[in-house]
Amino acid sequence: MAREVKLTRAGYERLQQELEEEKQRLEEATRILQEQMESFEDYEDSGLEEAKREKAQIEARVEALEDILRNAVIIESAAGDKVSLGSLVVVQDEKTGESLTLQIVAPAEATVLEDPMRISDESPLGGALLGHKEGDRVKVETPSGKKRYRILSVGA
Repeated sequence: MAREVKLTRAGYERLQQELEEEKQRLEEATRILQEQMESFEDYEDSGLEEAKREKAQIEARVEALEDILRNAVIIESAAGDKVSLGSLVVVQDEKTGESLTLQIVAPAEATVLEDPMRISDESPLGGALLGHKEGDRVKVETPSGKKRYRILSVGA
């Protein structure tokens, strides 16, 4: 039995959009590869090999996205005062005073490149925050050392 993948509704929709974009890229890569195969007499040409590699990478990403979406379980907005999957959490680094706004999500939709950052519930910080509430302090063991955070707010 496949492992279920818990996603927020927004995360599910983002992954669906990414899948459509990857399918379009795959069509284009397939067309380019076909053109190169028809035009090259020497199949050892590096451009042809690069096109084959790119097509294989896109196919692997399409397959991975389809697998995630096939096994997806949509979680509803987090409710309550404790941090759970889907929660929007504001934490403050106790040493630097810097505040971060984070959403706790499954690994499939985690990204630190957006605001708010979406961190995995399996990451050191995401895992440490789960089950805590506003005002709690958490210690986190990170690759760069131990950190302490105070939870300023928990929302949906």
